[in-house]
Amino acid sequence: MSVLHHSADHSAFSEPIHLADARATESIGAALAAVLSPGLVIWLSGDLGAGKTTLSRGLLRALGHAGSVKSPTYTLVEPYTISRFSLYHFDFYRFNSAEEFLDAGLDEYFGADGICLVEWADKALPYIPPPDLELHLALHESGRVLQCFARSEKGDICLKRLHLPL
Repeated sequence: MSVLHHSADHSAFSEPIHLADARATESIGAALAAVLSPGLVIWLSGDLGAGKTTLSRGLLRALGHAGSVKSPTYTLVEPYTISRFSLYHFDFYRFNSAEEFLDAGLDEYFGADGICLVEWADKALPYIPPPDLELHLALHESGRVLQCFARSEKGDICLKRLHLPL
């Protein structure tokens, strides 16, 4: 389990977590799956190739999804129906303007009982709802580094319950 810290506004954040390879990144996704609750908005940030879709794949596999998991770069959203809830995986990398979020009607997915997992959320600002959790992945000389940030009370609860593989 990683060490959690609290900022001045009492939101939790994790120590940086080293991920040696894709398997370690998928394991983090699986650990995250165990603490999810309906209605969460999770932003995944990081450069191209940082492991956002790999983490999403681990999360979905842990929730019981047996099919393929691909980046929704061209489809904008990939919906998954899981036994406990629906999960919507978004990728806004190709947006030329934030208004495309509204034009595509993607705002309708948020605020419901599903979980919204969003890559490149900054490209939909200011229209996209704020995250409950923000997961930042960065390339590192020997793999990747993940840091988790709780941005709401729901996110804080998830992060405190998260047991990360060592």
